[in-house]
Amino acid sequence: MKNPKVLIPLLAALGLLVVSIFLPKPELHVSLAPESILYHGPSWFTNTYLTTIIVDVILIVGALVVRAGLRREVPKGFTNVIEAIIDFLRSNLVEGIAGKNTGRFFPFVATIFFLVIVSNYVGLIPGVNTIQSPWSAPADDHALAGAELVASEAGLANVAAAAEEGHVSTKPLLRAPSTDLNMTFALALLTMVMVQYFGFKDLGARYLRKFFAFKKGGLGAVMGVVGLLELLSEFAKIVSFAFRLFGNIFAGEVLLAVMAFLIPFMVPAVFYGFEIFVGFIQAAVFMMLALIFFQAATVSHDDHH
Repeated sequence: MKNPKVLIPLLAALGLLVVSIFLPKPELHVSLAPESILYHGPSWFTNTYLTTIIVDVILIVGALVVRAGLRREVPKGFTNVIEAIIDFLRSNLVEGIAGKNTGRFFPFVATIFFLVIVSNYVGLIPGVNTIQSPWSAPADDHALAGAELVASEAGLANVAAAAEEGHVSTKPLLRAPSTDLNMTFALALLTMVMVQYFGFKDLGARYLRKFFAFKKGGLGAVMGVVGLLELLSEFAKIVSFAFRLFGNIFAGEVLLAVMAFLIPFMVPAVFYGFEIFVGFIQAAVFMMLALIFFQAATVSHDDHH
């Protein structure tokens, strides 16, 4: 390659890539559980809780903006984008599965999709998971001086210990809600409650035949056992829902953190693009599974035979 206009940027990028490996790096902080961001404050006010509030505000404001945009004769901009996404979800995904139940199911599954995808993507915004909470450490000079003394006398190992005591803040101010098992479990539980609601609303007491199908004869006993397994699977779906979303998004954030810690230049961008794809896929999978469970709940056990 003899073209200097191409060779020089490539050599510069390669040089920065090598140098970035040896640059001093901040402490790698990974916590499985969400962390309280207020020093001596309520333990339930965590970084994921704060980010969940922000996500809710984004969704509400976005809905109001779209509503106002639809009142115009010719919607444009942001309203057009959201309208196109909603039309795609309804026409290409939901109607093919739900059929006549599309009108009932779509508002709920579309809400799931937008909540999950915004919760996933907010963790990819620069500053989230990296900006530390200014309120998780005491602001008095005595505490700060104590932290400096620990650092100077005992080294980096005790700095980490001081951080655990609250003298040095290492807690991110914001963290993606999808990396909090409380949030994913609550969403999974609500979804399965709605499954039972649609089942009882459409079938009444007949819905229970799906789980309690004991009849006389050998085949009847087998069907009864299968029904009990289906009842158990209703609870298993809650766990599966919660851990699938939590595991994928949390693992992605840990991967990005580790890559940025090891090789800060260029390499994390590759994984960043991959996490954008994963965030969308997880939102779509959660929505489609919820839709399938809704539809299956409205079909009686006898209709399968």
